Amino acid sequence: MNKSELIEHIARQADISKAAAGRALESVVGGIRTTLKKNGSVTLVGFGTFTVGKRAARTGRNPQTGASIRIEAAKVPKFRAGKALKDALN
Repeated sequence: MNKSELIEHIARQADISKAAAGRALESVVGGIRTTLKKNGSVTLVGFGTFTVGKRAARTGRNPQTGASIRIEAAKVPKFRAGKALKDALN
């Protein structure tokens, strides 16, 4: 399912226009993004938790030359599925 299909699904299920469903989806994604930028976490009970993880700096290799390169430390988004979501899949 892509973004436009998700918007159509939201519009049908909530009985609202596609434009309103698109704004709602953008609002949810924006809220998650803003919270993660502040190193917070977002928990949707029954669905899962979005958190910020830390990836340590490390040494890698350039595949073309074989030379060692330094890869900087970075923050990465993480998602841990909730029990209800896991149970729905099994």
